[in-house]
Amino acid sequence: MLATTFLTGYGILQALTRYVPYRVRHKDTYLLCGLAAVTVYAQLFSLVWRVGLLANLLLTAICLLILWVKRRSLALLLRETLRDRRGKAAGIFALFLLFAYGTSRGILHYDTALYHAQSIRWLEEYGVVRGLGNLHCRLAYNSSSFALSALYSMAFLGGQSFHCAAGWLAFVLAKVCAEITGHLRAGRLWPSDFARVMGIYYLVNIFDEMISPASDYFMVLLAFYIVIRWLELLEDKEKEMLPFGLICVLGVFLMTVKLSAALILLLVLYPAFYLLRGRRWKETGICLLLGLVTALPFFIRNVILSGWLVYPFTQIDLFQAAWKIPKGTADYDAREIQVWGRGYSDVTRYEISMREWLPDWFRSLAASDRLLVAAAAVAVAVLVFCAAGMAAGLCRRRWDLLLVQVTVAGSFVFWLCTSPLIRYGCVYVYLTPAVVGGCLYDAFLERSMSGGRGVGMQKAVRLCGTAAVALLLVYKGAALGREIITSAENDYWLAQKDYENFETVSYEIEGVTFYCPVSGDQVGYQAFPSSPVKAGIRFLGSGIADGFAPAQDTDTAVVGGP
Repeated sequence: MLATTFLTGYGILQALTRYVPYRVRHKDTYLLCGLAAVTVYAQLFSLVWRVGLLANLLLTAICLLILWVKRRSLALLLRETLRDRRGKAAGIFALFLLFAYGTSRGILHYDTALYHAQSIRWLEEYGVVRGLGNLHCRLAYNSSSFALSALYSMAFLGGQSFHCAAGWLAFVLAKVCAEITGHLRAGRLWPSDFARVMGIYYLVNIFDEMISPASDYFMVLLAFYIVIRWLELLEDKEKEMLPFGLICVLGVFLMTVKLSAALILLLVLYPAFYLLRGRRWKETGICLLLGLVTALPFFIRNVILSGWLVYPFTQIDLFQAAWKIPKGTADYDAREIQVWGRGYSDVTRYEISMREWLPDWFRSLAASDRLLVAAAAVAVAVLVFCAAGMAAGLCRRRWDLLLVQVTVAGSFVFWLCTSPLIRYGCVYVYLTPAVVGGCLYDAFLERSMSGGRGVGMQKAVRLCGTAAVALLLVYKGAALGREIITSAENDYWLAQKDYENFETVSYEIEGVTFYCPVSGDQVGYQAFPSSPVKAGIRFLGSGIADGFAPAQDTDTAVVGGP
């Protein structure tokens, strides 16, 4: 992943900056650009063939070509990195090993055995299959992260299917969050550092969970990266619009990971305003083209898997495919997602008002989550007050920072009003008070420094910041030590902990064997193809590779799980 994402991202950005000159500031920019690119590549490849050996050989050939064409500039980049930042390189390598360790073992998410593993195996075995959601509606949850996991699973080698992509992305975010140490030494924290602190908090929480290829982890990690780097560009008073545009393309990629994160695209307003006002058509065209290429495979796969442009939302009904999941099933599934997030398992409670379910939902949260949700709600109220003051000319006008605050706060409100399961939207809970509070802190600090009262405050900030980060590191070290002790007998040093598998029974449809669990709704990876219950489907052709359609036209609900 290090080699292929870096080389792919380097090749793309080198090509782009030939047309729009810009010097890339951070090496992780190449990694994230490459990560988005290879994910789009894996999705496109799945449209024509299974995501396995051939996909990896072709990707390797592309990377070798980039390596050969750009060998001189890459060699120079490597020498400069090792010569100027040996201590930093050693620290990053230590993080690399730490997160490799965390990704090798841990707790597998419930939904991984429910449908994540099966979704990835379908990509490994067949690519995208028409009407796959009719076998199990959750197989129509088309997250681009599954294509990324399938590309790097190495299942074609004949061993296990690895699932390291979430851990890899966590490592990249950890590297970005570790940059706070430089600001602490300088005695000056910025709004992006408040987001970094919450990023560290999240990384601590998922260290023993990132072994799972759950789309929630990918979404949260990417959202943290986007907001941190965006704030950093504003703090550095970046005038070029290309880096903002590229982060917006990364926001489109985030939407393909989890559609509920689509409000991050509000950030597009900032570069769009300046590019259109300055009639910079070249940069505008590049960003629009990259966004289209990033999003198009996701929507194509949606239609192939479910017959809907955006499953399970039936408000957009454009296609009449033979494999289309019945509208009743899709509507039931959408309602089940929402009521589950509100703390209920009974779909009939979908219609109850927010006034009824919100108090019970809030009381059911863990104490730390209640505190953070309350902090986010207060931050939204403060933001509304500050925005009104800015509009009235009573506060300093920083519309660029306001847009970031509105984006995270709006995402929080949208999550809270729809399906507020913490793992669905914890990034908004974490970022809303961090970004709003960080911007208020920065404004207050600038005002105090302009009055000659900043020296003592800088010392206090440095002391408090260092103490907070130290506490997080001590907590993480203790948790990591406990995990090492409890898993000392497990042999996950050479091979990652495999998917969980559950007891199943077999049944046949048109001569093809399928599997379902003996009890519960989890199956795992090995029993393939499978679903939580016996599926009511028919084949579109002679075999499963041709796809599935509902066995009858009546709208039936598919049993789901957590």
